[in-house]
Amino acid sequence: MKHGYTNSTFGDGALVVKCYQGPEAAFRLSTERRYLRRLRGRLPVPRVHGVTSTSLTTRFVPGDHGQDLLDEGHAVEVLTECGRILSDLHRLGIVHGDFGPQNMLFDPATFRTTAILDWEWAHPGQPIEDLAWCEWIIRSHHPEHVPLLPHFFGAYDGTVPGWAERQEAMVARCRALLDFCARWEPGGGSEKLWRERLDATAAWSE
Repeated sequence: MKHGYTNSTFGDGALVVKCYQGPEAAFRLSTERRYLRRLRGRLPVPRVHGVTSTSLTTRFVPGDHGQDLLDEGHAVEVLTECGRILSDLHRLGIVHGDFGPQNMLFDPATFRTTAILDWEWAHPGQPIEDLAWCEWIIRSHHPEHVPLLPHFFGAYDGTVPGWAERQEAMVARCRALLDFCARWEPGGGSEKLWRERLDATAAWSE
């Protein structure tokens, strides 16, 4: 499916099947299954339909992908909703681990979240992890919308750490993903890409 990166994901309009790949695939599958079931009815998440040793099947959720909406000129609405829904998520005492418009579906009429996707990295943690990573997604993939990030932070009902702390969290996550890629395919293209992204992130100024 479009916008899938780490894993193989495909669907038929009724169900979505996600096949886990790379290091700790079984652990990440187990994590996502556990959080989707735990959060059902508390946050907008897909309903689990079935599980195998290597895949998770969920029911299809209608909605427009966040990155598509950003490209279509709806950055203010998307970033505002990202801040609002992240407040709800953090009130439950957990961290998504890969939060941002790249893992969200929206009602195109209201821009309310219809689903938060990809819970394989979820864990108890510090809110700055999600705040910083959503910012990283915008800075890296949608740099034209960086001036609109105050809409995201303004809609978040909680403390927003300063730039130095946020950048440190971004760098830490890039290092973790670099390590992940190095263990999966040492010396491969993904390792090189994340090394470049790590260096670029460390060089950013607010």
